Amino acid sequence: MLQKVREGEEIDKIKISNFFLKNNLISDDKVDPNILQYSNGYSNLTYLITFNDNKFVLRCPPRGAVKRGHDMSREYKVLSKLSNSFNKVPKTYIYNDDMNIIDRPFYVMERISGIILTTSEVEKRNINTNDFKKISKSWLETFTELHSLDYKRIGLEDLGKPHGYVDRQIEIWSKQYQNAKTDEIQSADKIIKWLYENKPVSKNTSLIHNDYKYDNVVFRDENWNEINSILDWEMCTIGDPLMDLGTSIAYWTMPNDHPVILNGLKSPTVFQGNPSRSKIVELYCMQTNTKIDDFVFYYVYGLFKIAVIVQQIFYRFKKGLTTNKKFSELNKYAKVLCDTAWQSIQKKQIENLF
Repeated sequence: MLQKVREGEEIDKIKISNFFLKNNLISDDKVDPNILQYSNGYSNLTYLITFNDNKFVLRCPPRGAVKRGHDMSREYKVLSKLSNSFNKVPKTYIYNDDMNIIDRPFYVMERISGIILTTSEVEKRNINTNDFKKISKSWLETFTELHSLDYKRIGLEDLGKPHGYVDRQIEIWSKQYQNAKTDEIQSADKIIKWLYENKPVSKNTSLIHNDYKYDNVVFRDENWNEINSILDWEMCTIGDPLMDLGTSIAYWTMPNDHPVILNGLKSPTVFQGNPSRSKIVELYCMQTNTKIDDFVFYYVYGLFKIAVIVQQIFYRFKKGLTTNKKFSELNKYAKVLCDTAWQSIQKKQIENLF
């Protein structure tokens, strides 16, 4: 959803106009840009910059963010390489790390037309049960298509180190949790120990998105049969596709999930017509010819990763590095996500946890 730019997150219109002119993205030096901000999302900042009929999207990290997960050069590289062989990414124009423009690295890409399914967007549209069956089908087919890409042929072989990927992810997210901790969450400490003790051996390697969910894809129209583009590639790497699926399943909220999650982190997956988390895993395995004996590890990992991301944002808010009031209670969400993961471990299942 587009809105006025939030206080403290403004972009200098003169500097950005001069940057666009200097780099031949526009030719008219007498047009002032109209700048709006996309309100959905908790991670990188995204702006729509319009010069008359020319529309551009600018992406940059929030102030005070750690570089990991907010690396604009990495995201720009992924999109630029992918656009030559995968038709579901936006076209990129330019990357900039001159801190004199907006005091942070950023890149500019095309604006993709279509529908992004946030919960508020769903509530504005008459989306029925059959629609969600088509939506979830298109979403999953695009996900498996992404995992089937030949990343070596695309030129992204150096994007990550698949060997030891699972171990590194547990170590990275555990350290990031400790660095951003503001309250004691007992279930978090137990989860970290459990993840180390129950890590599986990776059997497959693919390009993975690491944030693949409904509000990071753009549907072409209300036929729901085609996805125009996948967005938000900042955490993309080479690794175990089941870890990617685990994160997506952790975002896949269901109507009987914890009330706190449904109140603040609810996804359109809660609406009737969407498959359950278990069904999504089953369909994924069928489409990719993958055998999974137990998906609990991947779901728990996904929940913990999201909890750490949420906690990091709350940490920045508490330190005064962001003033967005919607971040003020994210520590509560971090705790509930960890508690949900511990319930999954105890019950040995990925749904019906409360």
